[in-house]
Amino acid sequence: MKTMVNAFLFILLSNMVGIGVYTAKAQDSTSTNVPSKDSTIVKANIKTSSFQGSEENYYVIQHRNQFFDRSEMSVNRETPQASLENFILSARNADYLKAAHSFNLNLISDDVSNEQIEQLAQKLYIIINKNVSIDWDKLSERPDGQVDKIFAKNKAVAGEPRKSIAFGKLNLKERDVTLRLQRVKYKTEPPYWVISANTVEHIDALYAAYGPTKMVQLVPDGWGLKGEFLKIPIWKIVGLFISMGIAYGLGWITMLILKRIFGRSKWEWISSFSSRLAIPAAYFVGMLALYLLLNNLIVFSGDFANWFYTMLLIATVVCGTWFIMRILNAFIFYMAENRTDDIYAEENLESRQVLTQLSVARRVVSFIIFLTGTGIILSQFESFKNLGTTLFASAGVATIIIGIAAQGTLGNIIAGIQIAITKPAQIGDLVLFDGQWGHVEDIGFVFMIVKTWDERRIVTPLKSVISNSFENWSMRGSKQIRSIDIYTDYRINIQKVREKYEELLKESPTWDKQISPSVQVVESTEKAIKIRALCSAKDPFTAWNLQCELREKLIAYICELEEGLGLPKDRIALESRDEPDQ
Repeated sequence: MKTMVNAFLFILLSNMVGIGVYTAKAQDSTSTNVPSKDSTIVKANIKTSSFQGSEENYYVIQHRNQFFDRSEMSVNRETPQASLENFILSARNADYLKAAHSFNLNLISDDVSNEQIEQLAQKLYIIINKNVSIDWDKLSERPDGQVDKIFAKNKAVAGEPRKSIAFGKLNLKERDVTLRLQRVKYKTEPPYWVISANTVEHIDALYAAYGPTKMVQLVPDGWGLKGEFLKIPIWKIVGLFISMGIAYGLGWITMLILKRIFGRSKWEWISSFSSRLAIPAAYFVGMLALYLLLNNLIVFSGDFANWFYTMLLIATVVCGTWFIMRILNAFIFYMAENRTDDIYAEENLESRQVLTQLSVARRVVSFIIFLTGTGIILSQFESFKNLGTTLFASAGVATIIIGIAAQGTLGNIIAGIQIAITKPAQIGDLVLFDGQWGHVEDIGFVFMIVKTWDERRIVTPLKSVISNSFENWSMRGSKQIRSIDIYTDYRINIQKVREKYEELLKESPTWDKQISPSVQVVESTEKAIKIRALCSAKDPFTAWNLQCELREKLIAYICELEEGLGLPKDRIALESRDEPDQ
């Protein structure tokens, strides 16, 4: 009985204290499931203690490459930042053996020589210098890898302990290879931070993809070109100027070919395109050639390599975007100039439809090209790569803010899409808008421009075009009917006026004979009657001129008719009353 009670108390005490050890297999997140040459067993050991209230994370390694046993060199690898600083600073000072002490070499053969290890360190240093921008603020200065999180009222709260920290990412054969620091523990030694074994294993493959080319081997030793100027090899400076000369020459040749050869082609579309593409094509070819030469033959490294190649890529993307947009504009211009007739001629409805569709398509495609180019440029900056996550987390607030701030612009853009689909107005249409009439000259992203008959330009937001009523005199055809209104006296001879108007209308060469001559009394007041005569012509401009011409002649006839008897008059009746006799 006593034994059972003791056992029960022991189990209860064990549960209350909460002592436990959990051991599980783990591997680097960048592992590609390639078995180790040394069949290394890597285990994750997570120890918890209810007494300390903290948690220590590290990878327990059962094997350590003998390289570490062959040197008595003291290296600070206690924190992630210290270990990576040792690698960068030691490699910068060409002490690659010391830099390699920040490596986990467990996936490397035990018989590797010091020279081979130094080469690995040198290769990784070149890769990082040229392609990786290290965010040192994200590398912890604590042994447990924690990064303090700042909350409201500037109070720092420690984060979770970490045993693996990424400091870069590169693409290798359509998959990402993450460069990592890991916290490891070997036997009774205290835990320390090293560059992960999988990262070290991928150095040769990454160097083949991102390292320098064989140009270094082709530089003669006796020419003094392997010296340095401002910490840059002289041969690279010479190669830079040679590459710039080659890029300039290729750009000049491109422009010469497009202007002098294709620009004089007997095919009109080739000559039209060539003359407009010559300059942007020259810039794009030159910048692309310079980028390829410097990126593949003369590979810069060092502190300035990241921003140098970033600026070079940005310049290439800008020139490429300009070139593509110029191709689009050249195509639109050629179609508008050679495949459409006079858009202001009312009978050319099809030409107006084609030009409107081309105009809308040009703006949509230009916007997509601009966004693509901007996205490529912004993707070169690490801060903008992380911006997507931040915006996604605050998508609700961002949507509200953008919606309120840009509702006018967005509304006009959406209205432009509606106009392109429903076609209430097209380029070249004759419209009457807010009492002003003229031709639609352009339909942009947010505005419609109307060219009035007196050469003024009315700029109207597209939302107004969609929201308000207006007259489109060209929507279903060019023919138009106009009315002539004249006020006359009650005693006018309407039949004579009707006969005279029919005579005048038949004499006019601009009458299209679609509407029969018509004269009607449409209104009467206490002083006069209103006569309306109708006329028609092939288009609004012709109808306007015909209306004015007939009004003038009809008024002249009424003035002469029966000595002006039909002119409107004000009548005053005078009555006399006899005075009564006194």
